Amino acid sequence: SKYHNNNKNIIKHNFINYKRNKSVKALEDLNKDLKMQNWTEVYVSDVNNAYTSFMKILLKSFNSNCKLIKITGKRDNQPWMTNGIKNACAKKNSLYKRFLKLQTKEAEDRYKKYKNKLVTIIRKQKKEYYGELLNKNKDNIKTTWGIINNVINRDNTNARLPNYFVKDNKDIYEVKEISNEFNDFFINVGRSLVESKPIIHDTMNTIPRNVNSILLDKVDQQEIRNIVKNWGSKRSTDCDDLDMVTVKAITESVIEPFTYICNLSLSTGVFPDLMKIAKVVPLFKSGDKQSFTNYRPVSLLPQFSKILEKVFALRLDKFIDKNSILNHEQYGFRTKHSTAMAVMDLVDKISSAIDNKNHFISVFIDLKKAFDVIDHSRLLLKLHRYGIRGVAHQWVNSYLRNRKQFVQINNAKSELKDIYYGVPQGSVLGPKLFILFINDLVNVSNLLGTVLFADDTTLFYSGLNAHEVTQVINSELIKVKKWFDINRLSLNLNKTNYILFNNRRSCDVSLMIDGMEIQRVKETKFLGVMFDESLTWKSHVGYIKGKIAKAIGVLYRVKFLLNLSGLLTLYHSLIEPYLFYCLEIWGATCKTFTQPLFILQKRALRIINNSNYRDHTNQLFIRYKILKFPDLVEWKILQIMYRANTSNLPTNIQKMFNKRVSGYMLKGTDVFQKPRFRTKVRECNISVNGVRLWNAINKEFKESTTLAIFKKCIKSNVFSNYEKENYNVKD
Repeated sequence: SKYHNNNKNIIKHNFINYKRNKSVKALEDLNKDLKMQNWTEVYVSDVNNAYTSFMKILLKSFNSNCKLIKITGKRDNQPWMTNGIKNACAKKNSLYKRFLKLQTKEAEDRYKKYKNKLVTIIRKQKKEYYGELLNKNKDNIKTTWGIINNVINRDNTNARLPNYFVKDNKDIYEVKEISNEFNDFFINVGRSLVESKPIIHDTMNTIPRNVNSILLDKVDQQEIRNIVKNWGSKRSTDCDDLDMVTVKAITESVIEPFTYICNLSLSTGVFPDLMKIAKVVPLFKSGDKQSFTNYRPVSLLPQFSKILEKVFALRLDKFIDKNSILNHEQYGFRTKHSTAMAVMDLVDKISSAIDNKNHFISVFIDLKKAFDVIDHSRLLLKLHRYGIRGVAHQWVNSYLRNRKQFVQINNAKSELKDIYYGVPQGSVLGPKLFILFINDLVNVSNLLGTVLFADDTTLFYSGLNAHEVTQVINSELIKVKKWFDINRLSLNLNKTNYILFNNRRSCDVSLMIDGMEIQRVKETKFLGVMFDESLTWKSHVGYIKGKIAKAIGVLYRVKFLLNLSGLLTLYHSLIEPYLFYCLEIWGATCKTFTQPLFILQKRALRIINNSNYRDHTNQLFIRYKILKFPDLVEWKILQIMYRANTSNLPTNIQKMFNKRVSGYMLKGTDVFQKPRFRTKVRECNISVNGVRLWNAINKEFKESTTLAIFKKCIKSNVFSNYEKENYNVKD
């Protein structure tokens, strides 16, 4: 296959395709039709029969009102094209033909004048169209890049599948066969991992038994309305060709029968079989595009199944919180928790150890296909111990069993295949069930500390003697490995590594797991943040610099193709997310490291404003309401401090901030005790630096009634300071 001509690698996209008519009129007609339907067949006692009847009525109406439209040819008209511009293009072509025919100066001038005017109109229309489109998708980096590629006419071949694949040295061209091969690969990759592990029975003594049991309250129509309203308007379609935009449009027409189905499901402990069919789309990762192993599955579940899942998830969350079931060390998929909080917890512990002259070893665990290998029987046993019993337990059992999936490429669908393991990908409940499954990992060792975000796990220990620390970790890792084996989870040793954090001379240490040495590294990425062994953040700043430099390159390329609004949207979509992410943790490091980010930020604003590269930027920060990098750092830190002051942080983060000294409340309840520190690393940590900043700000800011008001107050204060600097700029 390596001798194949490269021009055969990408599918020629001039095949016949279909799309749904989802115009405003089509959706209005669909709503009218659904309101006239007789839903009597839905009101039966068997939830599978009820949901089957519901979908039969809905899809018949959907298919007749939102018909499939055949699309042929390589490309449609440009999306920004209006009828007026189409007519103007036709007139321009007509004038050109006339000029060719007459060959007179008058005909040439008339054609050129009209063409130049049309070019100006087209540029203006494109700027407005793409500006609006970018603003609409400003929170979606992937979509933003797609729009940019369109603006600069860059063909995104990565998104396309090659027209043949290779398996066992055999080339496969037939799309249906490719779909089937993908489905086999996706189904079996998790299954083979689980079934390679023996079943080990244990007493589950790492899980304390909860005496309380969950009760499933009935759902009413208003709750369904709220769930649908708060859902994103995604256009990805499920196995029935429905998307969430359509479901949002028809909610009122189907809410009564659907609410009945939800309540029937909750009361009988049965999740409808038709809700368990996933449509899977392969997404290229990296490497050889002709190899099935270099793709990951994106599962698209039925829209109505996600709504029912959310109904159950809301009740499960309430029960989990009320009974304090999840360990404080788990930061994934919980309110008030986030990746930033997980990173903050770990960094606080590392900086404290360095400050106390301790050696701190953190092992960054990587699990193979963690979500895809969950053993349903074991998960159900754990849920029972946590208090998910009776009908709720039956419901989860029904939700997990008999799930099926097919892979779709263009219009070719694979055969349906059964899914035996794992929590459903792309689901609402999947991540919640996973964190309940992994929850007792924290209880395996009394000595190791843990920070988790879903399956991203780090285990750590610190002490004055590096070799003693190593001995303890090696000893405790035996227990951890046993827990993984009992739970049939597979460790990826190639991607598991550790860092010895200290600010002194390096020591020779060695960590083993299952007789294999774990790789020691000087830096590693955990939850999107680059950790280095001295906690300087130099590597992370370098990583952010690269990302922002790339985005600035894009800004430069499109500055004449987009209007001001579009360019600002690109700044907020492609630069701000990298600056913002975990900034309160790494942003206060040595100014020498972070100064290049401030320089890049100013360069971006000059491009947006079409300014000279040496022009002052103070006025631009005011005009576009953007905080300078150093102020952005303080603004982000103060938001955490406001949450600490209102006791609105995860337990382990809240403990970092103290308002008491020897049991007595400090004078002024909005003042925190400033911890002592010895090193620069500790001084830069939020538990020290955050307290310094908070204690220094005006009392009136601290008394803001909400976080949103507080953020606004701090920003306004900073901008008023910029105004004062305006006549004496030093940036």
